[in-house]
Amino acid sequence: MCTTPLQYRPTLTEETLDLVAKELSQHGFIVLKSALSAELVRHLLTIAAAHVTQFQPAGIGREKKHHLNNTIRTDKIRWMDPSNITESAYLGEMETLRKAMNKRLFMGLFDYEANFAHYPPGAFYKKHLDAFKGQTNRVLTTVFYLNENWDETDGGDLVVYNLDNQIIRHIKPDAGTLVIFLSDEFPHEVSKVFKDRYSIAGWFRINNSSAYRVDPAS
Repeated sequence: MCTTPLQYRPTLTEETLDLVAKELSQHGFIVLKSALSAELVRHLLTIAAAHVTQFQPAGIGREKKHHLNNTIRTDKIRWMDPSNITESAYLGEMETLRKAMNKRLFMGLFDYEANFAHYPPGAFYKKHLDAFKGQTNRVLTTVFYLNENWDETDGGDLVVYNLDNQIIRHIKPDAGTLVIFLSDEFPHEVSKVFKDRYSIAGWFRINNSSAYRVDPAS
């Protein structure tokens, strides 16, 4: 029996990419509703839910400083697999975004890393920054939500702060919503969830390689 492989039409338009560049340059932050195709969202959710037993507890810190701390975060993650056609389609959209921000904002984005995140009931992630100025090569964060029929009482909002510790946004994790922000300017947290919550977290990085250090490390 012959089956036709899945094919996804690119969703991010030049108009959308212009808007992202404008908002990042002016505010450092943007929320896009229905950012990618509903078909791609559904298939990504199917993959995440089907492989949930393979997810591993998420840690904090990077490289030698990486460790588990369930007083700070209790979600589980699975790194994305570019050999899977659906996951590759999502990574392709992010590659389009990377090239567009380099062209429009000269950001020097070098590569992208991303993982599925699963928050089971009761899980949370306390307030944190994805990067500290001058101490990391993560410069632009993306969060993409996969949750259908999410209700206010289900919890799990992304709560975004400014550097003065003031809340500037509560974002409901609705399917198809894409959040993009400068990694070192917006502390954020995931409030406690009351049913299974799925998302894709990702980070665009710059290349900090030197004569003495290869970055990103293999």
